[in-house]
Amino acid sequence: MNKKSMNRTTYVAQAGMIAALYATATLIALLLLQGLAWGPVQFRISEALCVVALFTPAAIPGLTAGCVLANLIAMIINGTGALGLFDVAFGSLATCVGALWCWNLRERPALAIAGFVVANAVIVPAYLPLILQGMGYYTIPFTTIALDGAYIPMYLFGLIATGVGEALVMYLLGLPLSKGLRKAGILKEGAGKATL
Repeated sequence: MNKKSMNRTTYVAQAGMIAALYATATLIALLLLQGLAWGPVQFRISEALCVVALFTPAAIPGLTAGCVLANLIAMIINGTGALGLFDVAFGSLATCVGALWCWNLRERPALAIAGFVVANAVIVPAYLPLILQGMGYYTIPFTTIALDGAYIPMYLFGLIATGVGEALVMYLLGLPLSKGLRKAGILKEGAGKATL
C-alpha cells in the first residue's frame, strides 16, 4: 500500500470513528437529558466532542456524518416524522459549518470552537419552530411565545437559547476536553493531520 493510499485509509478510518463516537454520545445525551438535548433550549453535551476538529480534518466529515446518523435515529425516537428531516439536513449543516470553521482556525482554539456556537445559534432556530409545531407544541417551552405567527420572536429566542447552550457546552466541557486530549497525547497533531 503506498503512502497516499494509507493516508486516505487513515483519514476515512478517523472520520468513521469520529462519526460513531459523536452519534453514540448524542443518542446517550438524548436518552439521559431528553428535552434538554433537543428543543429550543439545548445542552447537547456530546457537542463537546466537536473539539476533535482542532486536531484533524477528518473531523469535518466525521462530525457531519455522526450528526446525520444521530438526527435520523432521534427523528424516529422523538416521532417527528418527515419534519425531523429538517434537523437531519440543517442540523448536520450547522455541524459541518462549525467543523470547517474550527479546523480552519485551529491555531486559536477559543475562537475556533466558536464556529459551532455561531453555526448552531444561527441555523437551528430557523427550522426548530416547524418541528416543535409538528410535535404538538404551540408555545415555546418555558415561555408564552406562541409558535403561530410569531416567527421573528421565536427565531430570536432560539438564537439566544441555542447559542447560550452551545457556548456553555463548548467552553465549559469542550475547551477543557481539547486541552486534556492535547496534554494526554491521545490526539497527536502533525502536518495538518492527527493520529489517534
